[in-house]
Amino acid sequence: MNMEKYLVNGVEVKLKFVRTRDAFSILATQGQYRIRILDATLKIRKVKINPAILLAHSKNLERFNAKYPITRVETKISTIAAGLASYSCNNIILGQIPKRVIIGFVSNRTYNGDFQLNPYNFEHFNLNHLCLYVDGVQVPSKPLQPDYANNLYSDCYNTLFSGTDIFYGNSYNHNITKEDYKGGYTLYAFDLTSDLSASNNGHWNLIRHGSVLVDLKFSAVLAEAVNMILYAEFDNVIEIDKRRNVNIDFGA
Repeated sequence: MNMEKYLVNGVEVKLKFVRTRDAFSILATQGQYRIRILDATLKIRKVKINPAILLAHSKNLERFNAKYPITRVETKISTIAAGLASYSCNNIILGQIPKRVIIGFVSNRTYNGDFQLNPYNFEHFNLNHLCLYVDGVQVPSKPLQPDYANNLYSDCYNTLFSGTDIFYGNSYNHNITKEDYKGGYTLYAFDLTSDLSASNNGHWNLIRHGSVLVDLKFSAVLAEAVNMILYAEFDNVIEIDKRRNVNIDFGA
């Protein structure tokens, strides 16, 4: 979750941190290791507001709630069993439809933690068919059909641009070359907004509800279990009233 506005004063904030397994966090060729946290510090930036501004905020809160547009993030995991050559993940998202989806695949062994394996090694696993069905509508209209054995995967690589708005003239870049893409950076990005505005924080899209299905095929049966990781972004709003009660328009 991220937003550009400061929180009004007097709002209680709680943060929860969850550690990953040591085998996930550490890469080592031999042996097993542990991470010991001897001391931890959380640094938070606070700002001092002019008293006149605080008074104006207080008066406005008597009439209106403070509204904070946010980009909410959810991650969905689906395990694909070894020995399969096709897989359909029905209703991996059911409810609010995200504005952007990014999909990647990692070894199940890597996902669960292994000192000798990189958990962020997103492999292609000889995928040769990928598409989404967003409330019954196929995205993209022609499925992605790469042939990684013959280095034919430009359409897949280009989703890193079209699905992240880099393709449309922004000056930033993800610095992933086409050669890198095949060797551990194989991600598939889809902007699901009607006007390709998922990266525009100043633009608000109508909230849609429905389901998202992911349809996959592989050129050969999977030799091991694979985890599909689906990262989804949603437009939502947090409201804070004069009594500092917090209301959200999504399920907690």
